[in-house]
Amino acid sequence: MAAKKLEKPMTKSALFAEIAENTGLTKKDVAAVFDELTNIIHRHLKKRGGVGVFTLPGLLKIKAVKKPARPAKKGVPNPFKPGELMDIPAKPATVKVKVTPLKKLKEMAL
Repeated sequence: MAAKKLEKPMTKSALFAEIAENTGLTKKDVAAVFDELTNIIHRHLKKRGGVGVFTLPGLLKIKAVKKPARPAKKGVPNPFKPGELMDIPAKPATVKVKVTPLKKLKEMAL
């Protein structure tokens, strides 16, 4: 089956409608699948008890990457104004979410 050309990105409801049409499921069932997928990703990435990595087979890998705290620095050379010194404020430790495309997704973009 040939894919239709898209003029603009799909909305959430348009995505659910197309998946429902192509699979024979109802929109409510498709929405339930996406809600459960969201819950599974949350369980994998949560701070306590999660493994920190979730893979959607063939498409992407989602990782929780812990960034350590950065101390404040005083008297650092300003890269935008040579000769001036600047102060850099401290940053607290954070957790960033990193999404990496897998091989099939990369091939789709070609």
